[in-house]
Amino acid sequence: MNLSPQDITAILLSMKIAVTATLLSLPFGFATAWLMMFRHFRGKVLLEVLVNLPLTLPPVVIGYFLLLFFGRNGWGGAMLKSAGIEFIFTWKAAVVASATVGFPLLVRSIRLGMESIDRQLLQASRSLGATWYDTLFTVVLPLSLRGMIAGSSLMFARSLGEFGATIIVAGNIPGVTQTIPLAIYDYASSPTGTSMALSLCGVSVALSVIILLLHEVIGKQLETRREA
Repeated sequence: MNLSPQDITAILLSMKIAVTATLLSLPFGFATAWLMMFRHFRGKVLLEVLVNLPLTLPPVVIGYFLLLFFGRNGWGGAMLKSAGIEFIFTWKAAVVASATVGFPLLVRSIRLGMESIDRQLLQASRSLGATWYDTLFTVVLPLSLRGMIAGSSLMFARSLGEFGATIIVAGNIPGVTQTIPLAIYDYASSPTGTSMALSLCGVSVALSVIILLLHEVIGKQLETRREA
């Protein structure tokens, strides 16, 4: 496998962006799934629509909306500028793009994990005088762990493959914002880049397989402990 230093940089940057996006989104994803699963409030349907909207919108559209919001004339961009933070066309923008696109997958997986929780356990917790946050941290959180791992795995894999939103809001700058998909795009546009593109495709497939294998192994271990 022939990888240039620029390709290795793209691989490491992709991993960095995917890990950061997943870790930053996990607490928000858990909180959102908990609200949608266990709380009743006005606007719940609207929240569900907003959370799942990135699944139906083209990633380029999401990237363009992020560009408008975080751009020079956008509200978010003005706040970041006043704080002296450079955002557009940086790896931070790629993190936000990946997090936005992958967030629905994270929330959906955590919700599935919460749906499997025995409601009698929740009722027992309340009958013993536990507050809602005690029940949340001692019952819901531990029993949602498998869903959180599943969602994190899916979001991490989705972040590794993110292209449309990233190229709009972060650009395709080698060594700065160029991820694996963007590097493959560059090689695919070149008549002599076939072998390099295939090398990066192989890396992408290998990373995805490793993530899925880890997901299955951890999931089975958690299931075994639960049955024990």
